[in-house]
Amino acid sequence: MRIRLGSTLVAVMLLWTAAQIPLAQQKAAPPPKKSPFLKLAEAWPEEEVLQARRTAADSRPLFKESEPLAFTLTADFKAINKDRSPESPKRFPAVLSLAGENGAPHDIAVKLGTRGHFRLMARNCDFVPLRLELPKETVGTAFEGQTSLKLGTHCRGDKAYENYTLREYLTYRLFNMLTPLSFRARLGRATYVDATTKKTVATRFSIFIEHENEVARRFGGRIVELPRIVFSDLDAPTLTRMMMFEYMIGNTDFSIWALHNVRIVQDRARKLYPVPYDFDLSGFVHAPYASPDPRIGIRSVLDRLYRGPCRTTDELEAVAASFRAKRPDMVALLDSMRDLEPDARSEAKDYLEGFFRSIEKPNAIKKQFVDGCKAQPTM
Repeated sequence: MRIRLGSTLVAVMLLWTAAQIPLAQQKAAPPPKKSPFLKLAEAWPEEEVLQARRTAADSRPLFKESEPLAFTLTADFKAINKDRSPESPKRFPAVLSLAGENGAPHDIAVKLGTRGHFRLMARNCDFVPLRLELPKETVGTAFEGQTSLKLGTHCRGDKAYENYTLREYLTYRLFNMLTPLSFRARLGRATYVDATTKKTVATRFSIFIEHENEVARRFGGRIVELPRIVFSDLDAPTLTRMMMFEYMIGNTDFSIWALHNVRIVQDRARKLYPVPYDFDLSGFVHAPYASPDPRIGIRSVLDRLYRGPCRTTDELEAVAASFRAKRPDMVALLDSMRDLEPDARSEAKDYLEGFFRSIEKPNAIKKQFVDGCKAQPTM
């Protein structure tokens, strides 16, 4: 009886002790997720406000120039390159150094985080993709007005990987030629320095990618997070142009339905527009780590596959004409990339020319995009 009473008393005492733990120390249930559809119904600011945002976003100095931006990034890259979780909240202190007006370095205290999925895997890349968080004290520098930027890095130390960075940068520039509703990119020449030893880790090309909110503001719109979107929800001409571009560069690594490598912009009239990004797994870049999803039925990223909605030959011809009009500019851009090795430039140029042959005439368009197209509501 004494044993039973003792056990009961211990249990009561444990319950009483737990009740005394402050509520702040108890694990609270996570707050309910806000429905993404509420964004669609939010009130819009006045047109003057939208215009001011558009002007500010369009005039950011970082994307006004095309020359590679030389900079130095000093941080604990050994620790950073160990942070391989896609959901990691870790931020690492770093110093971003630019050449000042008098040649003296201009130092900006920033924070770095890792990002991505595929390239975060150690078997794919030695050097992780980065996200820069910038302070407000950037007035008078190339980063004035920027708060957060994705930084495309070189993946591996082999200098051959420079070509893949340059070719991915070109994909952004090619899409910019077709529409302003696209992510802008600025080529950088990055020197990465270890904060502890002060030794240079690497000096490689990199890519600053415009923040998605800035893309939307330049369009007079806003980003909306709407998963499970179907083709019919989207502006038809914009969707067709995007899908033909993805076909042009041989990219299948995207999903509108899952919002994978696609952002949705809503304008004041409540119309929705898809904007693609992240093209390093495309045939145009042709990185050695790139391979298509086996479920889509192609064996190599060099194999093009149209993943858009079924359109008539006339509808596709209208879009193809806008691509053909930019062909001289696209070829000239490729030829201007003197840092690309000759073989890499030749391969990229041949790949681009293969696309233009496929849209040269209505019969070719019908064969590539119309015949055998299977109607799908989404992708």
